[in-house]
Amino acid sequence: MNLYLHFYSFRFFCLLITLFLQVAIFPQPVLADVLGTSKNPLRMMFVPSGDAQVIVKGGQEVGDLLHKETGLYFKTSVATSYAAVIEAMGAGKVDIGWLATFSYVLAKDKYDVELLLVVQRFGSPFYRGQIMVRTDSGIHSLKDLKGKRFAFVDPASTSGHLYPKTLLLSKGFEPKTFFGKSVFAGSHNAVVLSIYKGEVDGGAAYDGSRAAVAKSYPDVFEKIKVIAYTKEIPNDTVSVRKNIPEGLKAKIREGLKKISNSPKGSKVLKRLYGISGLVDLDGLFDPVREAGRLLNLDLANPQPK
Repeated sequence: MNLYLHFYSFRFFCLLITLFLQVAIFPQPVLADVLGTSKNPLRMMFVPSGDAQVIVKGGQEVGDLLHKETGLYFKTSVATSYAAVIEAMGAGKVDIGWLATFSYVLAKDKYDVELLLVVQRFGSPFYRGQIMVRTDSGIHSLKDLKGKRFAFVDPASTSGHLYPKTLLLSKGFEPKTFFGKSVFAGSHNAVVLSIYKGEVDGGAAYDGSRAAVAKSYPDVFEKIKVIAYTKEIPNDTVSVRKNIPEGLKAKIREGLKKISNSPKGSKVLKRLYGISGLVDLDGLFDPVREAGRLLNLDLANPQPK
């Protein structure tokens, strides 16, 4: 009986030693599960709103700069459509999405993604959509577009689809029957170039879309004119999928803000999406704070001194 007890005790002791050695010598599988490490990088995806190659390069540069700021690792990619980013975040395949305004609203409603930062352009968190035509088209107002060929950006584009259609409806034009033909060009740049090349008679994109192609087509402002603007739209966002740890969110947020305030980072963001800054929601109130400082107001007792 004692012999059996000694035998099983010895086997149990050997099993413990084996488990200890496995944990001590082979810790890699555990480390690989930690999000933001080299073996499990944070996946960051960008929408295809402009020139694909510019966005691919700019996205990689943002990832590299973020790595230097935070020590975290990032894997960047560009989606084939706006909807692809939303679905990838919902499926847990993308951790950080650079979402257009309406894309963020859809992703928030469907998958409860979290807003991390709001994009600024020219110091403003708002922008507009615009409807454009060729200067020599003979089209001077929205009603002149009846029966014409028209290009939108993407079904999930706010300035290149949602707001322009809302504008048309507000003027009494039903978009489904108003145009002779309407297409989705896939990006803001593609809409501008479709008009420029005469492939369509008019199109909708964000209000800086002509400037985005002016380097390659310097006469774009002469060839294409704006005939209408939408209402102001909140800018696009940087958002994270549901269940990202709070510590990671804070690191990413602060890292992106530092990048946007650095000379190199600001250049990268401007090339990427024409971004002049990134702010959190509280940061939108900074101009109010600055006004208070300029007027020498005590914020606890806001009476002029």
